[in-house]
Amino acid sequence: MKLRAKGLGLLLLVLLALCSTIDVSEARRGKHWRPRSSPSSSQLKKGKGKKSTSHRQHGSNRPSSKPPVSSTPSPGAGKGNQNPYQPSPSPTPSAPVNPSPSPANGSRHSSPKPPPSCGKGHQQPSQSQPPPPATQDAVFNVVDFGAKGDGVTDDTKAFEGAWAAACKQGASTVLVPPELEFLVGPISFSGPYCKPNIIFQLEGTILAPTSAKAWGSGLLQWLEFTKLNGIVIQGNGIINGRGQQWWTYANPEDEDDDDTYDVELERMPQIKPTALRFYGSFNVVVAGITIVNSSQCHLKFDNCQGVMVHDMTISSPENSLNTDGIHLQNSKDVSIHHTNMACGDDCISIQTGCSNINIHNVNCGPGHGISIGGLGRDNTKACVSNVTVRDVNMLRTMNGVRIKTWQGGVGLVQDIRFSNIQVSEVQTPIIIDQFYCDKSTCRNQTSAVAVSGVQYENIRGTFTIKPVHFACSDSLPCSGISLTGVQLRPVQVPHYHLNNPFCWQAFGELYTPTVPPIACLQIGKPAGNNLQTYNDIC
Repeated sequence: MKLRAKGLGLLLLVLLALCSTIDVSEARRGKHWRPRSSPSSSQLKKGKGKKSTSHRQHGSNRPSSKPPVSSTPSPGAGKGNQNPYQPSPSPTPSAPVNPSPSPANGSRHSSPKPPPSCGKGHQQPSQSQPPPPATQDAVFNVVDFGAKGDGVTDDTKAFEGAWAAACKQGASTVLVPPELEFLVGPISFSGPYCKPNIIFQLEGTILAPTSAKAWGSGLLQWLEFTKLNGIVIQGNGIINGRGQQWWTYANPEDEDDDDTYDVELERMPQIKPTALRFYGSFNVVVAGITIVNSSQCHLKFDNCQGVMVHDMTISSPENSLNTDGIHLQNSKDVSIHHTNMACGDDCISIQTGCSNINIHNVNCGPGHGISIGGLGRDNTKACVSNVTVRDVNMLRTMNGVRIKTWQGGVGLVQDIRFSNIQVSEVQTPIIIDQFYCDKSTCRNQTSAVAVSGVQYENIRGTFTIKPVHFACSDSLPCSGISLTGVQLRPVQVPHYHLNNPFCWQAFGELYTPTVPPIACLQIGKPAGNNLQTYNDIC
């Protein structure tokens, strides 16, 4: 019995030792011991967790594999929107569109379960990740079509050839490579038979001809894009209009102003071309490029819808005549932002037929400010509505924010907002002028383009001539003018005489005290002014 008891005791000791070994090995795997579960059940729980997390946290915000309609114009914008590597394993960007199959069917976990590692989470997207957003199918380099890029040889035909190829292809790129200068004559990159979504990637410099022979009797534009859909001009390149050959001023102190230059200037036709013009196009983007020294307007949009201009520079001397920065006419749904403009006329000019215009984060100066008009010239009809100009800096410009109309015109300017405008040494920061005339004399007429619903908010800074000028029509006084947070202080400039605010037939509200006080504004509405609605007039 004693031996049997000893044997049983020894057996119990062996069993206890074995059990303690199992517990120690499980404890080493983690601080919290859990019962073992089958591989399939652990994978199923993990799969459900991933599916729930992806749809709740990422499903509505993750980009799909298809690029957005209005993509950011920078060359790498599409790639910048991708983010396949997440801190924790999650479905690829296409998951919201095509949800991954359940792990239970084994389609995503058919291989044996690997040991736990950090690497798995980074490997999974590369295996099942969809292709990146669709890029341009073909790139047509103008050099491959015979362009020399030496700044002397006429490369117009090479540009025409590259464009013709891209036009047939669609969703393609015309490349103007960097570090080269291309002399290009008047050219039209035109549709309407071009396939959509063409990118004009400008990295080099395009030079305008300087000989009178290249322009014939005169042209309205130099580089023209017409009747296109989804046209993008982007890059870090330069369009140089070399407008010195056109400008009609002469500096007697300029030693480079020799007789040869004067002779060539006399030969240039009186019709001066716009540097870059878009006509009858949809979904237009101009981004990143620089336009300098245009002979007249630098960038023009006519009969376009869906326009975006941003991160570009426009520059010409202050005394270069009629060199508007951006000119809008008969165009809708336009956004202009983060752009620097210095020119000899309006930084931005908004003409008849424009609506839904949004301008913000723009630097203007020198120049004539940002203007709506002149409207109604030669007794024509003019309509402009829903314009917002905000977060703008103006330095030493002739005007700040201006509305100008001709006597004798008809139509309506309505729903205009000027907000957060910082002016510095601007001659007249706030202007409505319904007696605009760029001649020595103009005939007085009773009809006018009506002006209604104009808001001025937080217009601040310094002026050198007059803070406010409201000159409105006797027959159609300005109505609905509101001023909030207007603070304009004088800066004494030699040869300039400071004037007080001026108002004539201007009606509205002063929501806060102004500096200086604008006591001339008539509070309320004009008597007997039965102004028709925009739809009735326009």
